[in-house]
Amino acid sequence: MTHVKHRRKQQKLSDPFLARQTVVGYLFVLPLLLWLAGTILYPLLSTMYLSMLNIKIIGSRGNFVGFENYLRIFNSSQFWNASWRSLLWVVGNAILQTFLAFAIALILQQQFRGRNFVRIWVILPWIVPTVVVVVIWRWLLTASGGIINYLLLSFKLVNQPIGFFSTGRQAFLSVIIINSWRWFPFVTVILLAALVRIPNELYEAAGVDGASRWQQFLHITLPGLQSVLFVMGLVGTLLSFNVFDIIWLLTSGGPASGTTTLPVLIYDTAFKKYRLSQAAAMSVIVGVFLLIFAVLFIHYMAPALDEEGA
Repeated sequence: MTHVKHRRKQQKLSDPFLARQTVVGYLFVLPLLLWLAGTILYPLLSTMYLSMLNIKIIGSRGNFVGFENYLRIFNSSQFWNASWRSLLWVVGNAILQTFLAFAIALILQQQFRGRNFVRIWVILPWIVPTVVVVVIWRWLLTASGGIINYLLLSFKLVNQPIGFFSTGRQAFLSVIIINSWRWFPFVTVILLAALVRIPNELYEAAGVDGASRWQQFLHITLPGLQSVLFVMGLVGTLLSFNVFDIIWLLTSGGPASGTTTLPVLIYDTAFKKYRLSQAAAMSVIVGVFLLIFAVLFIHYMAPALDEEGA
């Protein structure tokens, strides 16, 4: 009985201390919450309100039109074409970047002379500014005087120069290749860091048991990369979907809207066609779509991650 009373007394004495700790914790977190509210929540609510007006340019006043902008967007073939193009953009970049990154990461995991040098400089395309990337690839792929066409003609692989940006389909494919070239080193470094963490003893034991290279890749490498692939699949998709700079600098969405993805369409609608509220409505729709994708991706992919952690 005396022990119980002493325990309750100690608990009462510790309660004010715990309360002070809680208050101090909230005070430390408060600046971050205010920063997030000012930089994310307020712009988000402002965009939603703007999407229900009929403002055309920044600084002008508009009338409340409700969901009229949303109805106009959903009835727009241009919006759906850009949506389909954005989906192809994400899938194309994901396949090409993952394939290149996997191949290079597996090579860099092997022992060879100069491996450390290659590991350092493989990141170079990713750290080059976007404008420099655009200038380099514009020069490489130009139909007149471009080094790619020069090599193709020299080896007699083509009969005439290829206009890599002459049609919408060729321009779209070219931009995917350029963007993948820029981003695959970043993915390579992440995959390589995850590969290094997989114990070599697992591969040695599998080799002793007679497992082939492909079987080792399926049953050791892929499970070891599961958590990394989960995060990259989520974050990489969101980042790829929102790419704007390299597309706009290379093609400005052309030719004939062949490279107009949703971010490019939103920019063009807001600052070229002067339909600011309509562009805001598109942004809200895209934001809701990406949020739904993130929730579904986490819901269906996270259990596999939890099993690994268990």
